[in-house]
Amino acid sequence: MRVFLVAGARPNFMKVAPLLEALHARRDRLPELQPLLVHTGQHYDEQMSDDFFRDLGMPMPDIYLGAGSGSHAEQTARVMVTFEKACVEHKPVLVVVVGDVNSTLACAISAKKLGVPVAHVEAGLRSRDMSMPEEINRLCTDIIGDFLFTTDELASANLIAEGCAPERIYFVGNTMIDSLTKHLSRALAAPPPYGLGAGSYALVTLHRPSNVDEPAALQGLFDAINAIAGYIPVLFPAHPRTAQRMAAIQLHECVRVIEPLGYLTFLGLMARARMVLTDSGGIQEETTVLHVPCLTLRRNTERPITCEQGTNFVVGTDPTAILQAARHVLDSPPPKSRIPEKWDGHAGERIADILLAWLSRHRIAEKTYTVLP
Repeated sequence: MRVFLVAGARPNFMKVAPLLEALHARRDRLPELQPLLVHTGQHYDEQMSDDFFRDLGMPMPDIYLGAGSGSHAEQTARVMVTFEKACVEHKPVLVVVVGDVNSTLACAISAKKLGVPVAHVEAGLRSRDMSMPEEINRLCTDIIGDFLFTTDELASANLIAEGCAPERIYFVGNTMIDSLTKHLSRALAAPPPYGLGAGSYALVTLHRPSNVDEPAALQGLFDAINAIAGYIPVLFPAHPRTAQRMAAIQLHECVRVIEPLGYLTFLGLMARARMVLTDSGGIQEETTVLHVPCLTLRRNTERPITCEQGTNFVVGTDPTAILQAARHVLDSPPPKSRIPEKWDGHAGERIADILLAWLSRHRIAEKTYTVLP
């Protein structure tokens, strides 16, 4: 009984790792269960790959599709074709997809057209912004998903409002927080790099095309970051592609651009930061659990629970607004966040128990695959 767990980008592996571990731990209850990790290769950094899997305590992928980059259409189509072949060859009884990247949607569609049930981990998140490719991926994946695993009750309510049958929806918590909970002590055990003490710096991450691919938008963000650096040193782990686009931007002497970091190193830096400025979705969640102020450099968020209960402030991309928000954080005591319900490090176990019960009921079923022309 093969179960595919699909990941396409680095944050996906943080979400998959706890579920993969939980399924392996339950194989004594269903010996024929065979969880297989599928790496679509949507994002791949050969230099960092081994360290990243080692940080998470994950085995290397069982199946690597090597999809590579390209336009959204090219990438989605390439993943669909290669993933369909993997399904026909290995005949999984279930496909688990996570998050909202192109691989999430591509593999869900390919599996569903072959008659393979689909589980979506992190279902129901909504930004209501259809200019975001991730929002399209989320909506389409949830429409065809058989198991919709949500991180919070707001996400479950979104699915109900969209007409999803309640029996498909399972509020289980957040597997990304499972990974954080498991590895935080290791991340904090190593001394902070660059001689930075706790609370003495701001941490920046940027990756969304709307922020880094438009020269005017990127310049505006760094106008704000340069101004913030006048109050507190700023550390920016930048992907080489982003760093190249910044070549023409003059940086404040207290803005330090560094290479991308491994999971544990970055987690340690994030946990010790005075504040984080980001356009990432997952970092909004992680900073909430870490009680670190987070300024989200976007107009909206698909994770409103982090604003309602956590430390997240959606400040947009206007340099003046960003600087004002940063100064407010620096002038105020660190905010106290509430940890959202079921963000307790056991979401992967809850998902595994639900899937195991279903797999046990369907253990004698045989699937017949028909590849569409």
